[in-house]
Amino acid sequence: MSERAADTALVAQKDAPIGGQAVLEGVMMRGVSTWSVAVRTPDGEVALQSFPLVSVLRRHRLLRLPIVRGVVALVESLKIGYTALAISANAQLGEDEKEISGGAWWGTVALSLVFAIGLFFLVPAGVTSLFGDALPNSVVFVIVEKLIRIAIFLGYLWLISRMETLRRVFEYHGAEHKTISCYEAGLELTPENAQRFSRLHPRCGTSFLLIVMIVAIVVFAPLGQPDWHWLLASRVLGIPLVAGLAFEIIKLFGRNRRHRWAQILMWPGMQLQRLTTREPDAAQLAVAIAALEAVLAVETPEEATEEERIGMEVVA
Repeated sequence: MSERAADTALVAQKDAPIGGQAVLEGVMMRGVSTWSVAVRTPDGEVALQSFPLVSVLRRHRLLRLPIVRGVVALVESLKIGYTALAISANAQLGEDEKEISGGAWWGTVALSLVFAIGLFFLVPAGVTSLFGDALPNSVVFVIVEKLIRIAIFLGYLWLISRMETLRRVFEYHGAEHKTISCYEAGLELTPENAQRFSRLHPRCGTSFLLIVMIVAIVVFAPLGQPDWHWLLASRVLGIPLVAGLAFEIIKLFGRNRRHRWAQILMWPGMQLQRLTTREPDAAQLAVAIAALEAVLAVETPEEATEEERIGMEVVA
């Protein structure tokens, strides 16, 4: 599908408590009580695994408070996502190759989180503090810091979008979005039907990250321009608050996605997805559909209560 055709592709107008994530040669899909991962193995077969999902949000009322629920939901999504990535990575190994151990995998996860915090939160604060004395006031300081952060974020997305090794992951990302949209539209889950939909989705993590960058401006502005050690500490300690607020915003957008004002505000994040998604082929869509059908074989998402749906806003 060409870029021009993609611009006129169908977009589902309702939201369902279904989310997912692209993995290596596959897709993870999750509902409110189940998650599954389907992977195309080197021999061309589709390997499928499903797991029960019992969110901690349903067991503790205090965790369902605004902002808090967003932080908890994101932690749970990250845990599922990294587990699915590990499954997909091991599925690509040959018979004579040793599986990646749990310790090695979670060590890699920890390093990636440290890298992300350093690149997107500490580096902008550190760079801005180097010439902070030349800035007229603390408001300008915060604005400059956030502009640097957004520039690094956009540059990072552009750079990884140019990497050939990630091309197929981005294609599976597009397959995940199209499959979810096809389901949300109530159409039969076939590669032909799914291909008709846009590869962009309002609940994508790419859009969420842009909202995080913007929310950070509001959260950190009242702190002004503290000493460098307090500056760096505040950026790390403030991450949960920023993420929780961003979660509430994207939740609001998702519920009002048919309103013009929400579509306008979601537009920048949706366009960023052009960097992290690619048009999938029918075989990739078949993998995404297999993952979703494994979830639907266990549960009926439309019948989920509001309590069960909590945490599903930032998982597409």
